[in-house]
Amino acid sequence: MIAHLQGKLVEKNPTEVIIDCNGVGYHVNISLHTYSLLPNSEAIKLFTYLQIKEDSQTLFGFVEKSEREIFKMLLSVSGIGASIARTMLSSLEPKQIIQAIASGDLVTIQSIKGIGSKTAQRVLLDLKDKVLKLYDLDEVSMIQNNTNKDEALSALEVLGFVRKSSERVVEKIVKENPEATLENIIKLALKNL
Repeated sequence: MIAHLQGKLVEKNPTEVIIDCNGVGYHVNISLHTYSLLPNSEAIKLFTYLQIKEDSQTLFGFVEKSEREIFKMLLSVSGIGASIARTMLSSLEPKQIIQAIASGDLVTIQSIKGIGSKTAQRVLLDLKDKVLKLYDLDEVSMIQNNTNKDEALSALEVLGFVRKSSERVVEKIVKENPEATLENIIKLALKNL
C-alpha cells in the first residue's frame, strides 16, 4: 500500500524514525541495520512495509530494498512476527541471514534473541529453497560485512554510474582487496568503469 516514503527526517532513534512528508509525520519502525545506514542529511527515502492488523497499522522502513524483501520473507514463516523479523535484521546483517539460511546454519539463526530451536528449524525449512532461488550462490557464499562497499556503490550511483555494472566492479575490488578503504574502492572502480 505504501511502497516508500521520501521526506525530511524529523526524529531518529535506533528503533524508529519520524519522517515529515509534506506536513504529514510518519512514524516508521526500523532495524539497527537500517539505522546504521541512515544518511546524516535531513532528506531521506525509506522503502516501507505496512502491516495492518485488527487493532493497529504499523509501518516498517528500510534503507535497502533487499532488506525489505528479506523482512517480508521472514514474515512468511509461521511463528515469526514483525517484531522478531526486525530483531533478526537488527542482530545480523541481511547478508548474514541469507548466508545462514542458505547454508542451513541453525546455530546462527538460534543465536538471535526470541528464536528457539523449533522456529529456527522452521526458518531453514521454509526459506532455504527460496533463498537459493533468489540469490546468486557466489553472493551467498561470501559474506561481505564491508560497509565501505555499500557506501562506494551509493557514491558511484550519485556520480551517474548504473548500479548493476558498479556492483560487479566493486565486488571484484572488495574480493581482491578486502582491506581497501572507501576512497580506494571508489578510485579503483572509477578506473574500471
